[in-house]
Amino acid sequence: MGKAGRSNRMKIVFYNHTGKVSGAERLLLSVLGRLAEGEFAPVALCPNDGPLAEMVAGLGTPVETVTTLEARFTWRPDQFLHYCRSFYRVIADFRRQVIKLNPHLIHANSIRAGLVATAATPGLKVKVVWHLHDLLPRHPLSCAVRAVAALSGRSRMIAVSEAVSRNFSGYWSWRLRHRIKVILNAIDVTSFSARTSDREACRTGLSLAPDEFAIGIVGQLTPRKGQLELLRAFAKLLDDLPQAVLLVVGAAIFNRDSDYEQMLRATAAKLGIAQRVKMLGSRQDVPEIISALDLLVINSRREPFGLVACEAMACGTPVLATACDGLPEIIKHQRNGWLVAYGDEAEMVSAIKFLHARRDVRSELAVTAQQNVAQRFSMHRYLNELQTFYYTIHKEGFARQEVASAPGPNQEKEFHPEVI
Repeated sequence: MGKAGRSNRMKIVFYNHTGKVSGAERLLLSVLGRLAEGEFAPVALCPNDGPLAEMVAGLGTPVETVTTLEARFTWRPDQFLHYCRSFYRVIADFRRQVIKLNPHLIHANSIRAGLVATAATPGLKVKVVWHLHDLLPRHPLSCAVRAVAALSGRSRMIAVSEAVSRNFSGYWSWRLRHRIKVILNAIDVTSFSARTSDREACRTGLSLAPDEFAIGIVGQLTPRKGQLELLRAFAKLLDDLPQAVLLVVGAAIFNRDSDYEQMLRATAAKLGIAQRVKMLGSRQDVPEIISALDLLVINSRREPFGLVACEAMACGTPVLATACDGLPEIIKHQRNGWLVAYGDEAEMVSAIKFLHARRDVRSELAVTAQQNVAQRFSMHRYLNELQTFYYTIHKEGFARQEVASAPGPNQEKEFHPEVI
């Protein structure tokens, strides 16, 4: 597109505080690949400490790099000071990049990214959207994060679920709730459903016998995902269902999760179930793996949304999940999936046994789920809501004030997008 054509597009800097890729980054990649085709001019800003920058560049989206942020919740004073220094370095680098890029809007793709973007841009009058993908823990720093968001008049938020919206509002609900827009996550439904046409070939590729009942848990290996607890439940399940096999798909990505992965392998060996557990690691063929399963299990202790539930629904694989946080916003018990209480091992085992015995129930759940996911969680719906949100906050005028007169030769024209 020529220079004149680009001048009417809204420039958005999408900032990701890490270059590593998990659920939030996968959604970001889906958005970047589509927004560039419309009324927006996206630019990605992320560290070069993982594959994200290269993946974004592969979409044809411009990418700039920024200092890696080292920060997480801690009670140790020495670590806290180290993280503060990291924040300072990233904030200074981020501010230089924003001044250079001069965007209409910053889309910060996490709570940490929102904190950096807000702290780095006083006086620049640029809008900052915090994309809330996570649940804040009970910690004094969570109160400080909420205060920054609440006291910044330039900040608006997108929450991936009502559960996340309630969690982030906290004490500041009176000031934050009206500034948070819930936009449920989405997937490329066609991409998942199109790759599941030959289920038997997928099972053969995974060395699954026709009579094996394949249970899968998919996601990064981390304690809140509950892989360890599922291993223990699976060991008890094998007493009554010896033909069951458990596929653990995912890898350790953040912090000390590599220790957790080693614990999973050691636990499977200690319980004597290693021969019935397939630790598949990080995979590029997740849709095919999900389609090969008889049942997908989500055993999370905390789950802001649960993107893998939508992916399984699109594949036509029934879902058994814990009824925590955002999951009940996707899964309706006994209608498009099955819900159990987190931590109730006996209920989890009983539910798996019941669903194994009732193939008709699994089939009914899967059919309803496929219909639901196409209606509620498509990328078309998501992009409509996202673009409308951008347009709304642009009209609010709470950030950068455009010059009232006609734009000069080096100024961008006022943006007037159309809804997709």
